[in-house]
Amino acid sequence: MGRGRAKAKQTKVARELKYYSPDTDLTALERELHGAQSKDVDRNPHVDSDEGYDDYESWSRRGR
Repeated sequence: MGRGRAKAKQTKVARELKYYSPDTDLTALERELHGAQSKDVDRNPHVDSDEGYDDYESWSRRGR
């Protein structure tokens, strides 16, 4: 196959993607844009309160 046939196929695919408009699920889009509720958001289970940050604080002081 030559370059012409490959380019024609790429052009065809690009045109299909440009003009294709699938049905949009607006409720799913709204949920995604709204984000998680504050009660659904869970803190990092590996870090209890501020315990995990003490290591970083001591490390940052060593560099000074």
